[in-house]
Amino acid sequence: MQEILLGGNAQKQLIMNAAMGNRHGVISGATGTGKTVTLQILAEGYSRIGVPVFMVDMKGDLSGIAKPGQEHPKITERIQSIGIDNFQFKGNPTVFWDIFAKNGHPVRTTISDIGPLLLSHLLELNDTQSGILYSCFKIADDQGLLLLDLKDLQSMLMWMTDNARELKSEYGHISSASIGAIQRRLLVLEEQGAANFFAEPALDLDDIQHVDFSGQGVISVLDATILINKSPRLYAAFLLWMLSELYETLPEVGDADKPRLVLFFDEAHLLFDRAPRVLIDKIEQIVRLIRSKGIGVYFISQSPLDIPEDILGQLGLKIQHALRAYTPKDKKTIKAVASTFRANPELDTEQVIKELKTGEALVSVLNPDGSPTPVERILMRPPESRIGPLTEAERKELISRSPIQGRYDEVIDRESAYELLKQKAEKMAEIQEQQKSVKKRRSTSRSSSRQSVGEALLKSAARSIGSQIGRQIIRGIMGSLLGGRR
Repeated sequence: MQEILLGGNAQKQLIMNAAMGNRHGVISGATGTGKTVTLQILAEGYSRIGVPVFMVDMKGDLSGIAKPGQEHPKITERIQSIGIDNFQFKGNPTVFWDIFAKNGHPVRTTISDIGPLLLSHLLELNDTQSGILYSCFKIADDQGLLLLDLKDLQSMLMWMTDNARELKSEYGHISSASIGAIQRRLLVLEEQGAANFFAEPALDLDDIQHVDFSGQGVISVLDATILINKSPRLYAAFLLWMLSELYETLPEVGDADKPRLVLFFDEAHLLFDRAPRVLIDKIEQIVRLIRSKGIGVYFISQSPLDIPEDILGQLGLKIQHALRAYTPKDKKTIKAVASTFRANPELDTEQVIKELKTGEALVSVLNPDGSPTPVERILMRPPESRIGPLTEAERKELISRSPIQGRYDEVIDRESAYELLKQKAEKMAEIQEQQKSVKKRRSTSRSSSRQSVGEALLKSAARSIGSQIGRQIIRGIMGSLLGGRR
């Protein structure tokens, strides 16, 4: 059995069975009570037993997980209080990521991959506008058009406006006002930096599932210091996309002695904030089923009540740092949080939540049979890695030595909806210009009103393109363009 030491008290140490790691968990507590360090403890614990980790760094201070910690009297005192043997300061194998490519390797995906459900949520569309977006994706699939980046989507929407009458019988009414509203939201999204995210090469999720030469799991750290302020909805959409992709692509693994991968999602309330019921239902389904793929998901938030009840009920590990009761609403929240733990007759859980000091927590883990243990009040163990951020020079040096250095640096802009629709529009304009020229020559030459074979062919071609531009622009869904070219 593989184990992770979480901490302890005067009576005992509290250890988590790694085999329960894919039963998910929640870390909660008020600002400044120790959630970030707890996240760091869990991440390095999983890394030590060979489990890759993906986590989000909201403030920039988790980057220190790549370097060894330093001795400090308080750390020494805590090690002795918990009774930790063989404690050794050391760093962890770490890869840094950043959607804006400033503090890590670029992270990207495509419009097609993220899909209409998440994109509608990201753009905050109403039901009518969401319906138009779903039609856009369906038409693109039917016509063999790749939607890779924002300009592809904008071009597709403009083409739908121009061909709304022809499309109505098959795809329903396409409102120009709704399309205009979507286009305006896309412009706002672009201003928030989404053009950096919707592009190729897309993130290969195998690149966050590595183990290094010594058998340690590689910790992938997404720097979200810019993203969380610039576009919190894009942050949420990215995490949900990643969760969905892992669920859809990974094979079943059955019961294992440890997870295949664990994910830590900070500011978890953003994942559910104003999300439609259909999206929350989808998240709940994925969280419930993804554990069979060997994936553990850990949510970090100020209160566990930020997480929908149906999802919260599926989270096995519960780590609760202090909450403060300043208002009647706060007291009600604390009472509700206390009720989520399995009672310990030796603890008044509701009272202890208000008394916890920084670095202390109420913790419940899962027994081997999957039942929760009674809640315990413990001191969280200190991390072996550095508490606090790397220097800029240290981060750059680690990025330069990364095993995936250069793999995502250069943006690829292959032929997709934007280019194909532009080519068709230019061809149509050329044919129309030729038609005008033919009419002009006929008028000036006072020739017979009888139409030549060449004119008939030209008009036939123009009619063919006019009627088929919405139906016969062909490309393969997986990237094969114009009938077979990858």
